[in-house]
Amino acid sequence: MRRREFIAGLGTVAAWPLPARAQGPLVRIPRIGIMDDEPLWDNFRQGLRDLGYVENQNITIEYRSAENKVDRLAQAARELVSLPVDVIVVSGSPAARVARQATSTIPIVMIGIGDPVRAGFVVSLARPGGNMTGYSELSPDLIGKRLQLLKECVPTAARVAFLWNPDNDSNLIILEELITAVPVLGLQLISVPIRNADEFERAFATAMRRMPNAAIATGDPLLISHMKQIVDFTAKNRLPDMYQQKRFVAAGGLMSYGIDMPNLFRRGALYVHRILQGAKPADLPIEQPTRFELVINLKTARALGLTIPPTLLALADEVIE
Repeated sequence: MRRREFIAGLGTVAAWPLPARAQGPLVRIPRIGIMDDEPLWDNFRQGLRDLGYVENQNITIEYRSAENKVDRLAQAARELVSLPVDVIVVSGSPAARVARQATSTIPIVMIGIGDPVRAGFVVSLARPGGNMTGYSELSPDLIGKRLQLLKECVPTAARVAFLWNPDNDSNLIILEELITAVPVLGLQLISVPIRNADEFERAFATAMRRMPNAAIATGDPLLISHMKQIVDFTAKNRLPDMYQQKRFVAAGGLMSYGIDMPNLFRRGALYVHRILQGAKPADLPIEQPTRFELVINLKTARALGLTIPPTLLALADEVIE
């Protein structure tokens, strides 16, 4: 998204006096708290720059690393609250949950949360009603659509391994949706729960004993941090794979169907901007995605001996050769 288009959706940003423009030496610079900084957060920082914020000049960002471990996430959240920061920005349901447990007063902006209502984070999408708001990455029928696209690529598939994190509220919701969707497509679901880094190899071995024909994985932060390990597993066992995020496909996965995550992180800066201007999270509606990207890796398809249907190639937003 171009800067001009991004800012157009905000109203006139230039009319708002940034802290750097205020007079006197005692102006307080707003603090933003981020847990588990990773490359996608570069897009969030770019979104802030597009809005006129410059890190360490008129905005401060506090980073706390947790390495996707729940206990360390909780500690990171408590540290940010104790500083305190003016806004906490999180990605993924585990981080959102510990941030919510750490504070009921500091605004929390969620980026890429599954279903924040069913997870209990907000009262409704239209009026969140608490100190949390942001962007959901789910919309009706999205999970079933991923399964359908995978089935179109592999019509003979009968058993699909589902890699997910039981400690992630959004993953639990995805599991429920898949359980409903698989019978319609004549598939059986093989649940492959993974809670920490030590469980991957055991989970893979358990899954293969049930002889899956394909695999589907969530965008849980733990799985993302072990993306290469997952893609290597599916390639080694010749499992056509479907993902939520394009980066898995760029790493060698077969296909993905989901939202443009870099754009979502850029847009996350808009919520922070509104809150720093005085808006209350309770009154800022949760946004749901309306457009999704289909990405296909033809090199991977050839390695798996698959012929991607021309109709799918025509629908693809990006084809990796």
